[in-house]
Amino acid sequence: MINTLKPFLQEMWEKSGFQSATAIQEAAIPAILEGKDVIAESPTGTGKTLAYLLPLLDQIDPNLPALQAVVLASSQELVMQIFQEYQKWSEHSGIRGTSIIGGANLKRQLEKLKKRPHVIFATPGRLLELIKQKKVKMHEVKLLVLDEGDQLLLSEHLNAVKQIVKSTMRTCQVVLFSATFKEQTEQLAKEMTKDAQIIRIRKDEVATKGTVEHIYFLSERRDKIKLLEKIARLEQSKTLAFMNDIGELQVLKEKLKFKELSVGILHSEMPKIDRQAILKAFRDGNIKMLIATDVAARGLDIHGITHVVHIDLPKDLQQYIHRSGRTGRMGADGIVISLVTEREERELKKYCRELNISLHKRVFYMGKIVDEKQRIRK
Repeated sequence: MINTLKPFLQEMWEKSGFQSATAIQEAAIPAILEGKDVIAESPTGTGKTLAYLLPLLDQIDPNLPALQAVVLASSQELVMQIFQEYQKWSEHSGIRGTSIIGGANLKRQLEKLKKRPHVIFATPGRLLELIKQKKVKMHEVKLLVLDEGDQLLLSEHLNAVKQIVKSTMRTCQVVLFSATFKEQTEQLAKEMTKDAQIIRIRKDEVATKGTVEHIYFLSERRDKIKLLEKIARLEQSKTLAFMNDIGELQVLKEKLKFKELSVGILHSEMPKIDRQAILKAFRDGNIKMLIATDVAARGLDIHGITHVVHIDLPKDLQQYIHRSGRTGRMGADGIVISLVTEREERELKKYCRELNISLHKRVFYMGKIVDEKQRIRK
């Protein structure tokens, strides 16, 4: 299937050292190349970005000075991550691309648009603003991609996304990708597409040798910070922790900083430059733990995360899946840790039963995570 793509993509595939395409790539690339609308659901870490980026780049005509494809994502970080992948895979192809995100300098973005990009990577609000100002003309767009589609179809983005879809020609191909689609979201996706091919990749179809252990610590709410401190001190760890409340996030950061721990925070209300700096520090290994809200961390592919921590219990099954999927990617091992009160413990056990996941209670002993029985024996 990769052999049918343009030479520059085949070369990059070889250079990247991939042995074979993943299940989602095998299913989605031919469907997109055939011009079908697609609604694709596949677990995190299974190569969804390349599943749409490769056929997108394959179909761009670099000799045509027109906007031919648009990729939408829900957060600035995710847009920039996809844009970096595009830069890597479009090398020496003559394909021009640009990123358009909220919070960035509008004047600079308008300058970029004057260079007539073939592909735009954007957050919905800012793109719609530019469409309304007639700075972006959508009538020539042949392919529109919604990455993390379930997030883009939530109420905060839905109206903008609908207007963007409406601004394209009826012949425009629309594809949506996500790790999970709720029934209601899938229905919205179907309304935005024409006879879409539904692709579902189950967890057991994902070729990965990595094992992910799901464990939990029982704690009073006020004591969760003590556990987090111990997790932050684990050797050889790179931890992504999740909280629901932005206000609490800032307080927690100050408390952990006071303990001289290598911790950073990420949330949607931070200035763009600060968000980029903290993500770079985490990616480069300069900080060991990143505490984030779901919106800020959604869809981010950060290599080598060893632990995912649910400081606050996820509000539903989907959130548990998305967060937990940040570790154990592409064959690596990982540990998912939930910090729960007695009431939350019941809910967590229910999630794991529904997901058919083995869940184990753990305690700390001499700075290490151990089974309760082990501690008693010692």
